[in-house]
Order: sequence, then structure tokens, then C-alpha cells
Amino acid sequence: MIRHGQDFIAGLIIDLVAGRGELTDAAWRRIEPLLPQVDGRGRPWRDHRQVVNGVLWRLRTGAPWRDLPDRFGPWQTVYERFARWEADGTWARLLEHVQVRDDAVGRVEWTVAVDSTINRAHQHAVGARKKGVNGDELEDPGRSQARQALGRSRGGLTTKVHLAVDGRGLPLSIVLTPGNVNDATAFGQVLDGIRTPRLGTGRPRTTPDRVLGDKAYSSRAIRHLLRRRGIAATIPERRDQAANRRRRGALGGRPPAFDKVTYRDRNVVERCFARLKQFRAIATRFDKLGDRYRAGVVLATLILWLRESTG
Repeated sequence: MIRHGQDFIAGLIIDLVAGRGELTDAAWRRIEPLLPQVDGRGRPWRDHRQVVNGVLWRLRTGAPWRDLPDRFGPWQTVYERFARWEADGTWARLLEHVQVRDDAVGRVEWTVAVDSTINRAHQHAVGARKKGVNGDELEDPGRSQARQALGRSRGGLTTKVHLAVDGRGLPLSIVLTPGNVNDATAFGQVLDGIRTPRLGTGRPRTTPDRVLGDKAYSSRAIRHLLRRRGIAATIPERRDQAANRRRRGALGGRPPAFDKVTYRDRNVVERCFARLKQFRAIATRFDKLGDRYRAGVVLATLILWLRESTG
């Protein structure tokens, strides 16, 4: 028992000294020029790298903001910077910058896999203000929770994270819904979320070469959408759909094309969820506001992209 306690304390000391999970020098060089700069007015900003590392520490541990170690500065400063950069789109711009650079050098693999994962909401994630959009009336609690991407399912209140990832398992699109929303319902939003600008001129790329999905995405509407946009689909047909097609005979049409070998590559999205859930504040939702929780997913996604591109 004493040995285990000593090992735990030693590991904690190493974590504190070495800064496990913090930005590497190579990653910092990639994003530093894109962060807001001091304009000479007001008080100077606290060091951006210190603050970003503080946000990452909280994201990795899932600890309350108030428990942030002193080496990251006042917890209020770290939280306010995190919230401000979520509101003004800084986190999203950082992620887009890394995606654009990787696409420009041909690293992005445009065979895209889609799927979702359900993350349980902690009791602290419940209780966001329930005022209406105009702020002049009390909003229905159920509608308020749905607006914050919270839904009640068998496991209680949950949030579902929908992803479209490239062939390396790096997210290109992130959509949050309440946990009781069907995957097929959110597919259009996930597909529309794929938007990678060009490094030079030209329209952003919004169309993958192929989409891989499990049976949850086997619907006539989804197949028609992909066909209309010129995107190849590798989605297995559900058993009830196949039985209904056979029952109708010639009127049922031909079975959809399906390549079992190509379908094996769909597991990259499962591996991506496993990597994202190493951040405990993503595996369990603690944020009351859906936008704040999504910002955490975006930041964790940025780290995955930086690890891939900086080695």
C-alpha cells in the first residue's frame, strides 16, 4: 500500500514538473502567430502559452476550474480567456489553420468516416439559465436542455458528439446534439460541417471522395444526398431493409454497392473517439453550456492535429 502511494506521489511530481500534456515547442510555434496580440491598450495579456496549457490541464484532468494549479496563473484568467476565445472563434480558427496547411501539402485523406459517441453529463453540467432567446420569458426546461445539447436517455442526461474524420482519424467536422438524437438525423449537419479552405485561391473543399458509415446511416435519404453530391458511399444495408427489398421483388431494386474491404477503414473514427476521451472533460461533460463543451472538443481536436503534423 505504501509503495503504491509513493508511486502515485512520484507520478504526480513528474506531472507537475514535466508538464505532461502541455504544448510542445513545435506545436506552440504553429499556433503562436495566430493568437490575439497586445494592441498597446489596457493591461498586458498574461502569457498565452501559460493560459493555453492551463486550459489543456483542465481538459485533460476534468478538474474544476477553481482547482487549477498556481503555475498556470489565476483560474479566473484562464477560464475567461477560454470563454472569450470560444466566443470570438479563436479556437476554431486555430484548428482550421492546421487543417488548411495539412491539406495544402496533401496530408489530409479524403475518405471520410462518420460516427457518434454518447458522453454522460455530470450533475454540474445541468443548470444553465433557462431564459428564452429574448431573455424576457422562462424557457421550458426540456427545450433549454436540448438547446445546450443535453438529452435524457437510458444513462441519464447525455450529449452525443458526431464526427466526420479523415483517413488518418482526424476530425474534419464536429456536431453536438442531445444524447437521444438519432445518428441519421444529424448526418446532414455533419456533412455540411466539412469545410476546409484552400491555402491560396479557390473555394473551400466540402466534398470528400467517399463516406464510410455503419448501419445507423443506412437510409434512402442519406444515400440520395451522397449520390447527389457525387460522394461514394460505403454503408452496409440494415437487415430489415434488405428483407423488405427482397420481399418487393423487382420493385425493390438492386442492393446498394458495398465493399467489405473498404469498410474496414471505418474504425479510424472509433480510434479517434478513444483518443479524444483521454481528455476527461470530454469523456464526461462538466460544462453547462453546449458551446463551451464543444470548444473543449475543438481544442482537443486541435491537439490531435498538431501531434500528427509536428510529430
